[in-house]
Amino acid sequence: MIPKIQVLLSTYNGEQFLNEQLESLLAQQNVDLNILIRDDGSIDSTVSIIETFIRKYPQMVKLYIGENKGAKASFFDLLEKAAEHSNDFDFVAFCDQDDVWLREKLVSAVKILENDKNNNSMPMMYCSATQMVQSDLRNLAVWPKPPCQPISIYNAVVENIAVGCTTVLNRDAVRLLAANMPTHITDVIMHDWWAYICVSSSGKVVFDENPHILYRQHTNNALGGGTDNWLMKWINRFKRFSNGKNHYIISNQARVFLETFQSKLPSEQINIIRQLADVPQKKVFERLLFALRQPFYRQSSMDNLVLKILIFLGKV
Repeated sequence: MIPKIQVLLSTYNGEQFLNEQLESLLAQQNVDLNILIRDDGSIDSTVSIIETFIRKYPQMVKLYIGENKGAKASFFDLLEKAAEHSNDFDFVAFCDQDDVWLREKLVSAVKILENDKNNNSMPMMYCSATQMVQSDLRNLAVWPKPPCQPISIYNAVVENIAVGCTTVLNRDAVRLLAANMPTHITDVIMHDWWAYICVSSSGKVVFDENPHILYRQHTNNALGGGTDNWLMKWINRFKRFSNGKNHYIISNQARVFLETFQSKLPSEQINIIRQLADVPQKKVFERLLFALRQPFYRQSSMDNLVLKILIFLGKV
């Protein structure tokens, strides 16, 4: 039976690459596809490009236009719309406006999700590596690396392994997310990270190390990939930390997650996540003890060390 999949695409001034992305979506193999697009207030030719596709594929491409509120809030809006018709689709996928999907992208995700014996009874989320490319689609590198530590809530609260444009959710995961929208979206770092936290707490997340998407790196990316070498990566992180951009973002997001999901979590998880959320208010000695004893972890040993330092500094 051919799986029915709804692709959620948020657009904003995407005229440069949108044609290529939409063509790659419509070329997906062995799936029954529907594309739901929310335009986030574009002022270029994005909407007219989409309307051209709607005239060609009126049963497959749908558009609604919203006010400009950024990619994160736009995707949450799309999730709510998708949940209204969750019975019509087996899976839902996030999509960016400027990539190119390989023809087997969606069917590969579906096979992995369906091969899990628990797929029909729990929220499931698929994510994968990407083939990063330049604007002209010349290959750069495969990113991110497969997780070397377990995929769990204790990783998800402090690190995101899910690249949004690779994410595919089963019906239960869509309903879970839509029924538990964050109380304060401004304190959520990004929609894909939120999905990783929520599904890992209540279901299962799987990572495919094989890339099925050409992930464009260019100056207009909302968030880019990992093209920097290790030195530049840490220089940029230090700059963001020094100017205060990354202060408290993890603890704030953890607090919102608790406000939203507390009734669904075991008491030991509630307690430890609350302690992480309260790190900025702890005294120095309390932060030191928590940094040494807490169960949260990131995938690389260096990132894990940085996490402990941030907790000690009270800036996590």
